[in-house]
Amino acid sequence: MIKKPINKKAVTLFYDHDSDDRSLAPVVTAKGEHAMAEEIIAIAKEHGVPIFENPGLAALLHTLEIGEEIPPQVYITIAEIIAFAYSLDSMGQ
Repeated sequence: MIKKPINKKAVTLFYDHDSDDRSLAPVVTAKGEHAMAEEIIAIAKEHGVPIFENPGLAALLHTLEIGEEIPPQVYITIAEIIAFAYSLDSMGQ
């Protein structure tokens, strides 16, 4: 059996929930593949940033440029992830 190598991707997003402008969507703040993805994940863990694993979503977001807003097609998905992360934060995790 031949195993297909995993092309690990990581993407970080920032959403300014304190902004008065609610029309702003989350933006890509970093992205990487392979070793860079591992480094991004390690730094996130080190700083207690919640990590959500979804290879398909990561692949889609990885096509965006740093500083670019997420596309409207993923607003609901990303909103659910952000809400989940805030709930973890409020629970002290």
